Amino acid sequence: MLTQNDLELLSKKGISTAQIEEQLSFFEKGLPYLSIAVSASVEKGIMRIPESEQPAYLDEWNAYLKENKQILKFVPASGAASRMFKDLFEFIDADYHIPTNSFEKKFFEEIKKFAFYRQLNDACLNNEEEDIEQLIQEGLYKVVVKNLLYIFGLNYGQLPKGLLEFHNYPGGPRTAMEEHLAEGAMYACNAAKKVNVHFTVSPEHRELFQNLTTEKVPVYEKLFGVKYDVSFSEQKPSTDTIAADENNQPFRDNDKLLFRPGGHGALIENLNDVDADVVFIKNIDNVVPDSFKSVTVQYKKLIAGVLVHLQKKIFGYLDLIESGKYTHDQLVEMIYFLQNDLCIKNPETKMLEDAELVLYLKSKLDRPLRVCGMVKNEGEPGGGPFLAVNPDGTVSLQILESSQIDLKDPEKKALFEKGTHFNPVDLVCALKNNKGKAYNLPEYVDKNTGFISLKSKNGKELKALELPGLWTGAMSDWNTVFVEVPIETFNPVKTVNDLLKKEHQSS
Repeated sequence: MLTQNDLELLSKKGISTAQIEEQLSFFEKGLPYLSIAVSASVEKGIMRIPESEQPAYLDEWNAYLKENKQILKFVPASGAASRMFKDLFEFIDADYHIPTNSFEKKFFEEIKKFAFYRQLNDACLNNEEEDIEQLIQEGLYKVVVKNLLYIFGLNYGQLPKGLLEFHNYPGGPRTAMEEHLAEGAMYACNAAKKVNVHFTVSPEHRELFQNLTTEKVPVYEKLFGVKYDVSFSEQKPSTDTIAADENNQPFRDNDKLLFRPGGHGALIENLNDVDADVVFIKNIDNVVPDSFKSVTVQYKKLIAGVLVHLQKKIFGYLDLIESGKYTHDQLVEMIYFLQNDLCIKNPETKMLEDAELVLYLKSKLDRPLRVCGMVKNEGEPGGGPFLAVNPDGTVSLQILESSQIDLKDPEKKALFEKGTHFNPVDLVCALKNNKGKAYNLPEYVDKNTGFISLKSKNGKELKALELPGLWTGAMSDWNTVFVEVPIETFNPVKTVNDLLKKEHQSS
């Protein structure tokens, strides 16, 4: 099946033949749906922290910041912004020349509110020898949009979101990347006044990110009185997945095996490479100006406080187990901790002898830990929180996408639709064990939680495999806790007009 050229390509990418065989078997057999017990809610599975209890968790995080720990802000930032401008690309291709639908009208009516307005105006003056107002008066709306999206102008249609000017400030506009630098100084700055921020970027944009970092980091170090360590990584070629044809055989393009990026789940490898005790994960486009950051900062610190509070308990239990000096009552206490604090249920627990119980408790406690913010579902897309049945028969908290649930099953569909919350990619993670040794994160991935989609190449249909998502299947075997956070912490920029919302307009 595989030629010598194929084997050389695999070697170059760092992909084994066993991986190819495994991926092809997924195409042939399909990926199983996950069995869900119930949608998580504040009644079952999602912590709602009373205002009176919040100061204690905030104090725990502030105390942790004073320890000599590595804290990192991890930002997936490789995606191009082309989808953000989908409506404007459609306007360019439309058979009319003036704004017609509500989206197009809003864009032009409020164009001066965009942080990139001045930069766009300069591009129009350079390329058209007229400013935006003059071009609009002449009905040349599409010329303005082309200067925004195309390479001869700002090239926003091809740049990643992190490099786009998002927000206005008296001192000038800030890109999304800069907003993450500012955020890092507000909740991830340790006692030494050091802020670590890591961006995953695409190879073609890495230099642009690095140049912006060189230019802007001194500005924010002066503004916040901190020192930044900004690092970058790219999705590894070894995480690409093979495409398959209609017969579930390797898809070939000009006799060459076709590989596709494995999706954001591939970033578990990038996360595994960082050296950090605690990592905050948040999407590049979910940022607001400083005037709106207070709620975000408060709840980032809050969920981090929950994380370190739980980690202390877990480490205490692991130390006790490893000492061998525990009582039966202490083992029972650990069971209740798993059930009540980590929402892990095992119907077999009552039948285990103490020796077996200890092994079970250690296996469940000695894992990476994450605390995930959950916001009330108001129609926004996102992974949902569920209590799901794991391969070993235990039930635990999981973030699941709709593709992982059998929506043809009326019962499962009802559970999915009754979900009250969703995950806006708001996570804080603990990556080391009680001995300070980093977990090998790929060991905690559920490979059966990937996703198969239909694509095409040169007019031929193909099957594409996405790896288990970063915050879904890639973290399936982690200890997981859900905490309710306010909708004000979720302000994604999915379309360019989202930047016109009050949360993205500096007051």
